[in-house]
Amino acid sequence: MRYQKLAGGAGPEVSVLCLGVMAFGTTVDEETSFAILDRFAEAGGTFLDTSNNYAWWVDGATGDEAELLLGRWLKSRGARDRMVVATKVGARPDLSRGPLWCDKAPDGFGNMEGLSAGAIRAGLEGSLRRLGTDRVDLHYAHIEDRSVPLEETVGAFAGLVADGRAGLPGVSNHPAGRIAEARRTAARLGLPGYRCVQQRHTYLRPRPDADFGVQRHTDAGLFDYAAAQPDLTLLGYSTLMHGAYTREDKELPPQYEHEGSARRLRVLREVAAESGATPNQVVQAWMLGGRVPVLPVLGVSTVTQAPSLQARTIGVGVAPPPAAPSRSTRRRRALPSCAYCRGSALAPRVEPARSSVEHPHSLMP
Repeated sequence: MRYQKLAGGAGPEVSVLCLGVMAFGTTVDEETSFAILDRFAEAGGTFLDTSNNYAWWVDGATGDEAELLLGRWLKSRGARDRMVVATKVGARPDLSRGPLWCDKAPDGFGNMEGLSAGAIRAGLEGSLRRLGTDRVDLHYAHIEDRSVPLEETVGAFAGLVADGRAGLPGVSNHPAGRIAEARRTAARLGLPGYRCVQQRHTYLRPRPDADFGVQRHTDAGLFDYAAAQPDLTLLGYSTLMHGAYTREDKELPPQYEHEGSARRLRVLREVAAESGATPNQVVQAWMLGGRVPVLPVLGVSTVTQAPSLQARTIGVGVAPPPAAPSRSTRRRRALPSCAYCRGSALAPRVEPARSSVEHPHSLMP
């Protein structure tokens, strides 16, 4: 496992792979969830991602389930001090504000708790209670709420940091311009601004007209902004496309159905075969090796998918200029260029065999 510090070194050290527990406690039962969490921890994983609303959309669920289950696992394993825990606020349904469904709301969702100061404070209090802890290490604004002034929102997140109940403030599913504006607002007020950004991100690129509802995909604007902000860490969710990289019978989401996807998938599978890694492992390494690295937030729902949490010791980074081959250099097969890396060819980099035994957890990047 490789590790890095969040927020350009100002935050806690985390495993570069983050385990998302969105389905735990609802569509993934407790026994399976605990087994996956155990496998992740055994492989050196230290970074866990949840939210105060997972997974309310499942029949019979309330949105408490994922945090409650994670809290039980942390307590039963005595693992709280070893894990960096992230949660989110803002997208939990608040039926006291009216009906859940609203035709005028993005993706039909209406009356979420939002990002007022009161909602942020109450949301974290509920999360801490369910997680069985007195502090979270990373606290995200889950979706946009333009009905609340940015001064109020960033002030509320900063207040929880000052109180010691939250570590870093973060943001998810916001456009780059809004993120930049929020960080400028925090700086003007002398407050800590968002230090982590979590957006939808994967190796395949969406159609230009793709609609993800309240979700936000990474784009060139975000990468340009992040490249100039060394104190900002990017994370990506939905990175493994629900099995589309490893199962040829799995249909792509419609947002990714275009001519370029078939080409990128073909080359991805060729790179995986040449490197001896799985396509998922190559995607993870590609994300970590870009001009602006993106930490993968992995969703795993069965123990048989656990190899996704145990990547080979490979890297996918910017390929160097062509050079004369040597006995110590393996042939590189370039992945298609990423529009957000300014045309750099990305290729697998296979580390010397000795590096795979430097640490018992080095089966993961």
